[in-house]
Amino acid sequence: MKAVVLCAGRGTRLRPLTHTGAKHLIPVANRPILFHVLDDLADAGIESACVVVSEGAQDMREALGSGERWGMPISYAVQEAPRGLAHAVQVAQDFVADERFIVYLGDNLFGNGIRRFVHEASPHDGPAAVLLARVADPRHFGVAQLDQEGRLIAVEEKPADPPSDLALTGVYMFDPVIFDAINSIRPSARGELEITDAIQHLIAENGEVASFSADGWWRDTGRPEEVLDVNRLMLEALPTEDAINPDALDCGIEGRVYLQDGARVEDSLIRGPAIIGAQCHIEQSFVGPFTSIGERSSLVDVEIENSIVMPDCEIEGVSRIDSSILGNQVSLRRNQHQPSRSSKFILADHSEVSLPTS
Repeated sequence: MKAVVLCAGRGTRLRPLTHTGAKHLIPVANRPILFHVLDDLADAGIESACVVVSEGAQDMREALGSGERWGMPISYAVQEAPRGLAHAVQVAQDFVADERFIVYLGDNLFGNGIRRFVHEASPHDGPAAVLLARVADPRHFGVAQLDQEGRLIAVEEKPADPPSDLALTGVYMFDPVIFDAINSIRPSARGELEITDAIQHLIAENGEVASFSADGWWRDTGRPEEVLDVNRLMLEALPTEDAINPDALDCGIEGRVYLQDGARVEDSLIRGPAIIGAQCHIEQSFVGPFTSIGERSSLVDVEIENSIVMPDCEIEGVSRIDSSILGNQVSLRRNQHQPSRSSKFILADHSEVSLPTS
Protein backbone atom coordinates (compact mmCIF):
# COMPACT_ATOMS: atom_id res chain seq x y z
CA MET A 1 0.00 0.00 0.00
CA LYS A 2 1.10 3.59 -0.69
CA ALA A 3 0.95 6.60 1.64
CA VAL A 4 0.61 10.32 1.03
CA VAL A 5 2.17 12.44 3.80
CA LEU A 6 0.99 16.05 3.92
CA CYS A 7 3.77 18.49 4.88
CA ALA A 8 2.98 21.68 2.99
CA GLY A 9 1.53 23.63 5.92
CA ARG A 10 3.06 26.98 6.82
CA GLY A 11 3.14 26.36 10.58
CA THR A 12 1.89 29.81 11.51
CA ARG A 13 1.05 28.74 15.07
CA LEU A 14 4.69 27.76 15.63
CA ARG A 15 6.29 30.99 14.52
CA PRO A 16 9.04 32.16 14.86
CA LEU A 17 10.39 28.59 14.76
CA THR A 18 8.84 27.99 11.34
CA HIS A 19 10.30 31.14 9.78
CA THR A 20 13.56 29.22 9.32
CA GLY A 21 12.45 25.60 9.00
CA ALA A 22 9.53 23.27 8.48
CA LYS A 23 7.43 22.50 11.55
CA HIS A 24 7.54 18.82 10.61
CA LEU A 25 11.31 18.80 11.28
CA ILE A 26 11.08 20.14 14.83
CA PRO A 27 12.58 17.40 17.03
CA VAL A 28 10.77 15.53 19.79
CA ALA A 29 12.90 13.13 21.82
CA ASN A 30 15.74 14.27 19.53
CA ARG A 31 14.14 13.07 16.29
CA PRO A 32 12.13 15.21 13.85
CA ILE A 33 8.35 14.87 14.13
CA LEU A 34 8.22 13.70 10.52
CA PHE A 35 10.69 10.88 11.25
CA HIS A 36 8.23 9.50 13.82
CA VAL A 37 5.45 9.70 11.19
CA LEU A 38 7.53 7.72 8.71
CA ASP A 39 8.40 5.22 11.45
CA ASP A 40 4.66 4.63 11.88
CA LEU A 41 4.14 4.10 8.17
CA ALA A 42 7.06 1.70 7.84
CA ASP A 43 5.85 -0.21 10.89
CA ALA A 44 2.38 -0.50 9.30
CA GLY A 45 3.84 -2.10 6.18
CA ILE A 46 3.53 0.85 3.81
CA GLU A 47 5.61 0.13 0.71
CA SER A 48 6.20 3.65 -0.64
CA ALA A 49 5.34 7.24 0.31
CA CYS A 50 4.84 10.57 -1.40
CA VAL A 51 5.56 13.62 0.76
CA VAL A 52 3.57 16.68 -0.29
CA VAL A 53 5.67 19.78 0.36
CA SER A 54 5.43 23.50 -0.32
CA GLU A 55 7.53 25.23 -2.97
CA GLY A 56 11.23 24.78 -2.26
CA ALA A 57 11.28 22.68 0.93
CA GLN A 58 14.92 21.78 0.40
CA ASP A 59 15.40 21.12 4.11
CA MET A 60 12.66 18.46 3.96
CA ARG A 61 14.20 16.77 0.93
CA GLU A 62 17.66 16.76 2.51
CA ALA A 63 16.37 15.34 5.80
CA LEU A 64 14.33 12.51 4.25
CA GLY A 65 16.30 11.78 1.12
CA SER A 66 14.82 8.96 -0.93
CA GLY A 67 13.70 6.95 2.09
CA GLU A 68 16.63 4.56 2.69
CA ARG A 69 16.43 5.19 6.43
CA TRP A 70 12.99 3.55 6.49
CA GLY A 71 13.46 0.99 3.72
CA MET A 72 10.53 2.72 2.01
CA PRO A 73 10.98 4.71 -1.23
CA ILE A 74 10.01 8.37 -0.79
CA SER A 75 9.06 10.72 -3.61
CA TYR A 76 7.81 14.31 -3.48
CA ALA A 77 4.92 16.36 -4.85
CA VAL A 78 4.62 20.15 -4.59
CA GLN A 79 1.55 22.05 -3.41
CA GLU A 80 2.33 25.45 -4.87
CA ALA A 81 -0.16 27.36 -2.70
CA PRO A 82 -1.98 26.56 0.59
CA ARG A 83 -5.34 25.56 -0.90
CA GLY A 84 -6.41 23.05 1.74
CA LEU A 85 -5.84 19.43 2.70
CA ALA A 86 -8.05 18.06 -0.08
CA HIS A 87 -6.01 19.98 -2.63
CA ALA A 88 -2.79 18.64 -1.07
CA VAL A 89 -4.11 15.10 -1.52
CA GLN A 90 -5.04 15.94 -5.10
CA VAL A 91 -1.49 16.95 -6.07
CA ALA A 92 -0.36 13.38 -5.25
CA GLN A 93 -2.86 11.78 -7.64
CA ASP A 94 -0.23 10.69 -10.16
CA PHE A 95 1.68 8.90 -7.40
CA VAL A 96 -1.44 7.12 -6.12
CA ALA A 97 -2.65 6.05 -9.57
CA ASP A 98 -5.47 3.53 -9.12
CA GLU A 99 -4.52 2.10 -5.70
CA ARG A 100 -6.10 2.37 -2.25
CA PHE A 101 -3.82 4.58 -0.12
CA ILE A 102 -3.19 6.12 3.30
CA VAL A 103 -3.12 9.87 4.01
CA TYR A 104 -1.16 10.95 7.09
CA LEU A 105 -0.81 14.59 8.20
CA GLY A 106 2.89 15.09 8.82
CA ASP A 107 2.51 17.00 12.09
CA ASN A 108 0.30 14.41 13.85
CA LEU A 109 1.63 11.66 16.10
CA PHE A 110 0.18 8.54 17.72
CA GLY A 111 1.35 6.74 20.83
CA ASN A 112 0.74 3.30 19.34
CA GLY A 113 1.23 4.10 15.68
CA ILE A 114 -1.32 3.32 12.95
CA ARG A 115 -0.65 -0.36 12.25
CA ARG A 116 -3.99 -1.53 13.62
CA PHE A 117 -5.91 1.05 11.59
CA VAL A 118 -4.10 0.13 8.35
CA HIS A 119 -4.67 -3.59 8.83
CA GLU A 120 -8.31 -3.32 9.90
CA ALA A 121 -9.31 -0.73 7.30
CA SER A 122 -7.52 -2.34 4.36
CA PRO A 123 -10.11 -5.06 3.67
CA HIS A 124 -13.05 -2.69 4.10
CA ASP A 125 -15.32 -2.50 1.06
CA GLY A 126 -16.23 1.20 1.40
CA PRO A 127 -14.50 4.05 -0.45
CA ALA A 128 -12.80 5.47 2.65
CA ALA A 129 -11.99 5.03 6.32
CA VAL A 130 -11.18 7.65 8.97
CA LEU A 131 -9.36 7.43 12.29
CA LEU A 132 -11.09 9.20 15.19
CA ALA A 133 -10.17 10.26 18.73
CA ARG A 134 -12.14 11.92 21.53
CA VAL A 135 -11.06 15.47 22.37
CA ALA A 136 -11.96 18.00 25.05
CA ASP A 137 -12.77 20.83 22.62
CA PRO A 138 -13.78 19.52 19.17
CA ARG A 139 -14.40 23.02 17.78
CA HIS A 140 -10.76 23.11 16.63
CA PHE A 141 -10.98 19.94 14.52
CA GLY A 142 -12.90 18.18 11.83
CA VAL A 143 -15.69 16.46 13.78
CA ALA A 144 -17.46 13.16 13.09
CA GLN A 145 -21.09 12.33 13.80
CA LEU A 146 -22.09 8.69 14.30
CA ASP A 147 -25.57 7.19 14.35
CA GLN A 148 -26.90 4.94 17.13
CA GLU A 149 -25.30 1.91 15.47
CA GLY A 150 -21.91 3.63 15.40
CA ARG A 151 -21.89 4.31 11.66
CA LEU A 152 -20.36 7.52 10.36
CA ILE A 153 -23.13 9.72 8.97
CA ALA A 154 -21.52 13.17 8.75
CA VAL A 155 -18.27 15.11 9.12
CA GLU A 156 -17.84 18.85 9.55
CA GLU A 157 -14.81 21.13 9.71
CA LYS A 158 -14.37 23.12 12.95
CA PRO A 159 -18.10 23.44 13.79
CA ALA A 160 -19.18 26.13 16.25
CA ASP A 161 -21.62 23.65 17.78
CA PRO A 162 -19.98 20.22 17.45
CA PRO A 163 -22.32 17.23 17.17
CA SER A 164 -19.85 15.03 19.10
CA ASP A 165 -16.42 15.01 20.73
CA LEU A 166 -14.98 12.75 18.01
CA ALA A 167 -12.20 14.48 16.07
CA LEU A 168 -10.72 13.37 12.75
CA THR A 169 -7.12 12.71 13.65
CA GLY A 170 -5.47 13.37 10.32
CA VAL A 171 -5.05 9.76 9.18
CA TYR A 172 -7.33 8.48 6.41
CA MET A 173 -7.59 5.61 3.98
CA PHE A 174 -9.03 6.33 0.53
CA ASP A 175 -9.87 4.60 -2.70
CA PRO A 176 -9.01 6.67 -5.81
CA VAL A 177 -12.68 7.72 -5.92
CA ILE A 178 -11.64 10.41 -3.41
CA PHE A 179 -10.24 12.40 -6.34
CA ASP A 180 -13.71 12.51 -7.95
CA ALA A 181 -15.05 13.77 -4.62
CA ILE A 182 -12.38 16.48 -4.44
CA ASN A 183 -13.23 17.58 -7.97
CA SER A 184 -16.89 17.86 -6.93
CA ILE A 185 -16.48 20.19 -3.92
CA ARG A 186 -15.97 23.93 -3.77
CA PRO A 187 -13.61 25.98 -1.60
CA SER A 188 -14.84 26.65 1.92
CA ALA A 189 -15.39 30.09 3.44
CA ARG A 190 -11.67 30.28 4.16
CA GLY A 191 -10.87 29.60 0.49
CA GLU A 192 -9.62 26.03 0.90
CA LEU A 193 -10.67 22.64 -0.38
CA GLU A 194 -11.50 20.85 2.88
CA ILE A 195 -10.86 17.14 3.23
CA THR A 196 -13.97 16.97 5.43
CA ASP A 197 -16.09 18.25 2.53
CA ALA A 198 -14.65 15.56 0.25
CA ILE A 199 -15.40 12.87 2.85
CA GLN A 200 -18.92 14.22 3.31
CA HIS A 201 -19.37 14.01 -0.45
CA LEU A 202 -18.37 10.33 -0.31
CA ILE A 203 -20.89 9.73 2.48
CA ALA A 204 -23.64 11.39 0.46
CA GLU A 205 -22.78 9.61 -2.78
CA ASN A 206 -21.78 6.17 -1.50
CA GLY A 207 -23.59 5.92 1.81
CA GLU A 208 -20.71 4.43 3.78
CA VAL A 209 -17.37 5.61 5.12
CA ALA A 210 -15.82 3.45 7.83
CA SER A 211 -14.57 4.87 11.11
CA PHE A 212 -12.07 3.50 13.65
CA SER A 213 -10.87 4.72 17.05
CA ALA A 214 -7.24 5.66 17.63
CA ASP A 215 -5.30 3.22 19.77
CA GLY A 216 -3.59 5.18 22.57
CA TRP A 217 -2.82 8.89 22.60
CA TRP A 218 -2.97 11.19 19.59
CA ARG A 219 -1.53 14.71 19.32
CA ASP A 220 -1.59 17.44 16.70
CA THR A 221 1.73 19.28 17.13
CA GLY A 222 0.53 22.62 15.79
CA ARG A 223 1.38 24.72 18.87
CA PRO A 224 4.50 25.02 21.07
CA GLU A 225 2.74 23.54 24.09
CA GLU A 226 1.64 20.56 21.99
CA VAL A 227 5.20 19.98 20.77
CA LEU A 228 6.42 19.98 24.38
CA ASP A 229 3.63 17.60 25.35
CA VAL A 230 4.62 15.15 22.60
CA ASN A 231 8.26 15.44 23.63
CA ARG A 232 7.20 14.38 27.13
CA LEU A 233 5.16 11.46 25.85
CA MET A 234 7.95 10.29 23.55
CA LEU A 235 10.56 10.45 26.30
CA GLU A 236 8.29 8.44 28.59
CA ALA A 237 7.98 5.78 25.87
CA LEU A 238 11.72 5.30 25.18
CA PRO A 239 12.89 1.74 25.91
CA THR A 240 14.07 1.32 29.49
CA GLU A 241 16.95 -0.91 28.40
CA ASP A 242 18.45 1.96 26.37
CA ALA A 243 18.83 4.20 29.45
CA ILE A 244 22.35 4.59 30.85
CA ASN A 245 23.67 2.97 33.99
CA PRO A 246 23.99 5.74 36.63
CA ASP A 247 27.12 4.08 38.02
CA ALA A 248 28.88 4.54 34.70
CA LEU A 249 29.14 8.32 35.03
CA ASP A 250 30.78 10.72 37.44
CA CYS A 251 27.60 12.79 37.86
CA GLY A 252 24.13 12.57 39.34
CA ILE A 253 21.60 10.55 37.37
CA GLU A 254 18.02 10.06 38.51
CA GLY A 255 15.38 8.21 36.51
CA ARG A 256 15.74 7.24 32.86
CA VAL A 257 18.43 9.24 31.07
CA TYR A 258 19.65 8.59 27.52
CA LEU A 259 23.12 9.73 26.50
CA GLN A 260 23.83 9.57 22.79
CA ASP A 261 27.29 8.92 21.32
CA GLY A 262 30.02 11.22 22.55
CA ALA A 263 27.93 13.20 25.04
CA ARG A 264 29.93 14.44 28.08
CA VAL A 265 28.35 15.22 31.44
CA GLU A 266 30.46 16.74 34.23
CA ASP A 267 29.57 17.84 37.75
CA SER A 268 25.86 17.90 36.86
CA LEU A 269 22.53 16.37 37.82
CA ILE A 270 20.24 14.92 35.17
CA ARG A 271 16.79 13.83 36.22
CA GLY A 272 14.92 11.78 33.62
CA PRO A 273 13.23 11.05 31.49
CA ALA A 274 15.67 13.12 29.46
CA ILE A 275 17.85 12.67 26.39
CA ILE A 276 21.24 14.26 25.75
CA GLY A 277 22.28 14.34 22.10
CA ALA A 278 25.51 13.15 20.53
CA GLN A 279 28.62 15.25 21.19
CA CYS A 280 26.86 17.43 23.78
CA HIS A 281 28.72 18.98 26.70
CA ILE A 282 26.84 19.40 29.99
CA GLU A 283 28.78 20.98 32.88
CA GLN A 284 27.73 22.27 36.32
CA SER A 285 24.11 22.09 35.26
CA PHE A 286 20.75 20.62 36.15
CA VAL A 287 18.76 18.99 33.34
CA GLY A 288 15.27 18.18 34.58
CA PRO A 289 12.57 15.79 33.43
CA PHE A 290 11.10 15.86 29.92
CA THR A 291 14.06 17.65 28.39
CA SER A 292 15.66 16.87 25.02
CA ILE A 293 19.07 18.38 24.27
CA GLY A 294 20.05 18.35 20.60
CA GLU A 295 23.42 17.14 19.35
CA ARG A 296 26.58 19.27 19.73
CA SER A 297 24.92 21.61 22.21
CA SER A 298 26.76 23.01 25.22
CA LEU A 299 25.15 23.76 28.60
CA VAL A 300 27.32 25.27 31.34
CA ASP A 301 25.89 26.47 34.67
CA VAL A 302 22.32 25.99 33.45
CA GLU A 303 19.01 24.82 34.95
CA ILE A 304 16.51 23.53 32.43
CA GLU A 305 13.49 21.22 32.37
CA ASN A 306 10.44 20.34 30.26
CA SER A 307 12.13 21.86 27.22
CA ILE A 308 13.52 21.14 23.76
CA VAL A 309 16.96 22.40 22.79
CA MET A 310 17.78 21.88 19.12
CA PRO A 311 21.30 21.11 17.82
CA ASP A 312 24.36 23.36 18.14
CA CYS A 313 23.06 25.60 20.92
CA GLU A 314 25.27 27.34 23.51
CA ILE A 315 23.65 28.12 26.87
CA GLU A 316 25.62 29.46 29.79
CA GLY A 317 24.80 30.92 33.20
CA VAL A 318 21.02 30.71 32.91
CA SER A 319 19.49 29.88 36.27
CA ARG A 320 16.09 28.61 35.10
CA ILE A 321 14.62 27.61 31.75
CA ASP A 322 11.22 25.91 31.74
CA SER A 323 8.67 24.88 29.08
CA SER A 324 10.80 26.31 26.28
CA ILE A 325 11.81 25.48 22.71
CA LEU A 326 15.16 26.75 21.47
CA GLY A 327 15.91 26.58 17.75
CA ASN A 328 19.13 25.52 16.05
CA GLN A 329 22.34 27.40 16.95
CA VAL A 330 20.76 29.54 19.63
CA SER A 331 23.17 31.41 21.91
CA LEU A 332 21.77 32.13 25.38
CA ARG A 333 23.91 33.72 28.10
CA ARG A 334 23.42 35.55 31.36
CA ASN A 335 23.83 39.33 31.48
CA GLN A 336 25.67 40.52 34.61
CA HIS A 337 23.69 43.70 35.27
CA GLN A 338 20.08 42.71 36.05
CA PRO A 339 18.42 40.49 38.69
CA SER A 340 17.70 36.83 37.95
CA ARG A 341 14.27 35.34 37.27
CA SER A 342 12.71 32.26 35.72
CA SER A 343 12.58 32.43 31.91
CA LYS A 344 10.45 30.95 29.16
CA PHE A 345 11.42 30.98 25.49
CA ILE A 346 10.33 30.10 21.99
CA LEU A 347 13.46 30.93 20.01
CA ALA A 348 14.00 30.40 16.31
CA ASP A 349 17.24 29.31 14.66
CA HIS A 350 20.34 31.50 15.19
CA SER A 351 18.70 33.53 17.99
CA GLU A 352 20.95 35.25 20.51
CA VAL A 353 19.63 36.33 23.91
CA SER A 354 21.35 38.13 26.79
CA LEU A 355 19.68 37.61 30.18
CA PRO A 356 19.81 39.43 33.52
CA THR A 357 21.78 37.89 36.38
CA SER A 358 21.63 38.09 40.18
